[in-house]
Amino acid sequence: MRPSRLCRSLLATVLAGVAASGLALTAEAENLRATYSLSIIGLPIGTATALGAFDPQHYKIEIGVRLNGIASLVSSAKGAATASGAIGRAGVVPATYANTTANSYETRTVRMAMGGGAVHGLDISPPFVDPVGRVPLSEANKRHIVDPISALVMNVPAGQPLIGPASCDRTIPVFDGFARYDVKLSYIRSQDVQVSGYSGPVAVCAARYVPIAGHRPAAKATQYMADNRQMEAWLAPLERAHAVVPLRISIMTMAGMLLVEATEFTTLPTQAAGTN
Repeated sequence: MRPSRLCRSLLATVLAGVAASGLALTAEAENLRATYSLSIIGLPIGTATALGAFDPQHYKIEIGVRLNGIASLVSSAKGAATASGAIGRAGVVPATYANTTANSYETRTVRMAMGGGAVHGLDISPPFVDPVGRVPLSEANKRHIVDPISALVMNVPAGQPLIGPASCDRTIPVFDGFARYDVKLSYIRSQDVQVSGYSGPVAVCAARYVPIAGHRPAAKATQYMADNRQMEAWLAPLERAHAVVPLRISIMTMAGMLLVEATEFTTLPTQAAGTN
């Protein structure tokens, strides 16, 4: 009952290094510490943790995922990812991305260096097998993109409320080192939530997956996800960075509903966090 590689990549997108641009530790910065439960068809399959540091110009995120519960019966998979970059008026501008996944059979690491929204260096070890029927990637597919972890940081235009249509209404161009796809978000409503560390409103967004390149159009998983209208992201505010990040992600998969939901979501000013 493991979600496919495609679903895991989407999960990181509309979800879990050292900032090359130099994170400014000012009074306007804040730290995020979040823990998420992972379940499919209501059965627990793992946990994820996210540590982030944000200010109005920069961000740094570290995410770890470990399968447990019923999923541990069929897989010992775990993963970790980091991303860093700048936050500009038009959105995030990634600088570094690294992702390592491991299971009983192999460990794979993806590293990307980026600048100006384009990939300048990419290393995948060991390389992915290039499947028959895959839509080829072009150099243009590696420009004007964000990595799957940076995609989780969504800045809101100045003057717009953090919770509202401006939180959601956007298209996120994602490149994960293997495939290029868009995630289209649209505003549904605002909703009050309460979890450890946060009580208040979130923006509820509908999400759609649009494959661009690197996918296999004939694959059942690709067709299913492209037609999938049962995906949502609940976005919580980062006041000082004037951005939003996921508190909850739900994706209907071919195995059932995959749910990633925060059990802890705590933000602290950097100076206060640094005294702990």
